[in-house]
Amino acid sequence: MVEVDLSQPPFTLLDEAGREHVRRGMDMAYFDRDEVILETGQAGEYVFLIHKGEVAEVDPTMPSSTARIGHYTAGDLFGAISIINGKSRYRFIAEQECLCYLLPKVLFQQLCRTYPEFNDFFRQSLAHKARLLTEKRAEGGVTMAGFMLARASECMREPLLMEADTDIAGAVRELNASHADSLLVRRDDALGVVTKTDLLNALVLEGLPQDCPVVDIAHFSLVTVTPMQYLFEALVQMTRHKVSRVVVMERESVKGVVELTDVLSYFSSRSYVVSLQVEQANDLETLSAASHRTPELVDALMAQGVKLRFAMDLLAALNGRIINKAWQFTVDERYFSDSCMMVMGSEGRGEQILKTDQDNGLILDDDLEWPSLHNDMQQLTDTLVKLGYPPCPGNIMVSNPEWVGTVSQWTQRIARWVEVRDGDSLMKLAIMLDAHAVAGNPVLLERVRDALFEYASKDELLLSLFARTALRFSTPLTLFGSLKKPQHGIDIKKGGIFPIVHGVRTMALERRIKATSTLDRLDALVEDGRLKRRFADDLGEALSLFTELRLKQQLAQNESASVGKRSDRVVVQELSSLERDLLREALHIVKDFKQRLSHRYHLEYS
Repeated sequence: MVEVDLSQPPFTLLDEAGREHVRRGMDMAYFDRDEVILETGQAGEYVFLIHKGEVAEVDPTMPSSTARIGHYTAGDLFGAISIINGKSRYRFIAEQECLCYLLPKVLFQQLCRTYPEFNDFFRQSLAHKARLLTEKRAEGGVTMAGFMLARASECMREPLLMEADTDIAGAVRELNASHADSLLVRRDDALGVVTKTDLLNALVLEGLPQDCPVVDIAHFSLVTVTPMQYLFEALVQMTRHKVSRVVVMERESVKGVVELTDVLSYFSSRSYVVSLQVEQANDLETLSAASHRTPELVDALMAQGVKLRFAMDLLAALNGRIINKAWQFTVDERYFSDSCMMVMGSEGRGEQILKTDQDNGLILDDDLEWPSLHNDMQQLTDTLVKLGYPPCPGNIMVSNPEWVGTVSQWTQRIARWVEVRDGDSLMKLAIMLDAHAVAGNPVLLERVRDALFEYASKDELLLSLFARTALRFSTPLTLFGSLKKPQHGIDIKKGGIFPIVHGVRTMALERRIKATSTLDRLDALVEDGRLKRRFADDLGEALSLFTELRLKQQLAQNESASVGKRSDRVVVQELSSLERDLLREALHIVKDFKQRLSHRYHLEYS
C-alpha cells in the first residue's frame, strides 16, 4: 500500500473507505528530465499526482514561445481530463526528474461513479471549485474563539441617562433621536431601566397619560456586568435572568448597556461593532478610532471564511460611512444639497478591502456659490489622512481644483477627454466611470455620468482605444516555471485583476450600465445578453480569487508598510495545490476574455 497525502481536494471529497481504495490501488513511477509523460492525443490510463519534481503542460499547436500553458509541482494532479475525454488535449513533459503517484483509470472511474462530488470536481466550472476553497478555509474559522475572548466593553452602547421626572412623551422623543432601545433613570440611589416595550405597554395597555413620569414604569432589578467581563458571560446572564440587556457598571459608575441584538450580531460578525462605532461617532477622534479598527475586521472576516464579495460590499459600505462622516464634520450643512463628493478607483467600485490612497472628487451645482470651497476641501483631505486614507500620489483629490467643478465644467472636461483620446484622457474617463457618490447630492453625479455615456458609448474608435488597455499586460501563464525564489512572483494585479476590471468596464461603457462594481456590471451584461451566465460567473470567481490571493499577500506584510509599498505579487510555490489549480484555470479564463475583447473591439487590427 502506497503512503500518500490525501488531505487536499479532490481526495477530501471521498470518505475514509474511498481514500483507503486510493492508497491500495496507487502505484509509483519515475520520469527522467524532458521525458514525455502523456502525449497529445494519447488515451489516458492514469491520473498522475506529483510527489516530487515539476511537469510542464504544452500545447503543440502554438508557437514555441507561447506553447507552455501550465506548470505542475508537488501535490498537483494532471491526466484526469484525458480519461474523461478519452484522449489528452495537451502534452505533459517532465521538466526535471519526477516521481509521481499513479491512480489507474479503472479505479478513477469507479471513484467517479461512487462519489458524485469527486466526479463533479473534475467536470465543474471555476465557480464551483472556488466554493470548495472557501468551504475549506471556513473550516478553520475562529468565530467562536473571537467571541469567547471578547469583552463586554467591546459591544456596549452609550448609556442614555434621563432625569426621574422626565415624562413618557419626552422619553419617547429621546429614544427616537438617539436610536436607542432603552433608557436609564435614577430614583434616589437606585438605577432603573425603561425599554421601548415598557413605554408602549404603558401608553396602550395601561392607558397612562403621556405626561406620566417615566420613573413610574422603570424596572429597578438590574442585571449588571463589568466592562472587562467576557461577552459570553453577559449572554449567559441574559439567558439566566430572561432579559434582553445588561447594564455595564464599573464600581458605582454606569459605562454602557449591552443589548442582546448587539451580542448576537457580534457573534456573527465583528462588523456590527465597528459600524456602530462609526454611526455613534460625534467627533473626529472617535471616528478615527473606529476607522483604524477596520484592519482587524478584515482579519476576522477572512479568518471566518466570509465570501470575498460580501466582505468587499461590507467594507465599501463602512468606508463610505466613514468618509460621509468626515464630510459632515468638515462641510457646512447648507452646501449638502448642491454638491456631491464621489470616490473613484477601487473604492468607487467597492472592490477595496484594505484602505487605499484617496481617489475622490467633487461635483457642484452650476448655481452654487461657495466662497471657502478650496480651504474646506483641503481640510477634508487632511481629515481623511487622519482617518487612515493616504494622499493620492496622482493628486486625484478634492483638494486639487482639477477634480472639483460644476456639472457644466465636468461635462466640458469629459467632452475634451473624449476628443483628445490620449493615454491620460482615457485614464481619466476610466476613473470617472467608477465614480460613486458618498456624500451630498448623488443626482449631480448621475447628470455627469449621463453626459459621459452620451459622449462616449457610441464612439467605436474611442471604445477600441479604451479597450486596448485591457491587453496591455501579458497573462502570466508562461511565467510559472521561473517562480522558484520567495522574492519572485506573479503580478496578480496586472496579469489577472486589471484585464477583467477594465474589460468589463469597457463593455459597461458601451452598454451605458450605471453599476460601478465589476461583479454588478457582469450581472448587468448577462441581463443585457452580452455575456453568458456561466462565463460571467467564472470571470467573477476569477476576479475574487485574484483579489483574495493578493489580499493574503498584503496581510502577511508588515502593517507598518505604506500603502504604496504593498506587494501585488503572489508566489505560486506558497499556494496550496487547490489554489494553484484554481489560479491556473482563472488565468486561462482571463486569456479567453482578452481574446473576446480583441475580437469585439477589433484590437487585432488597431
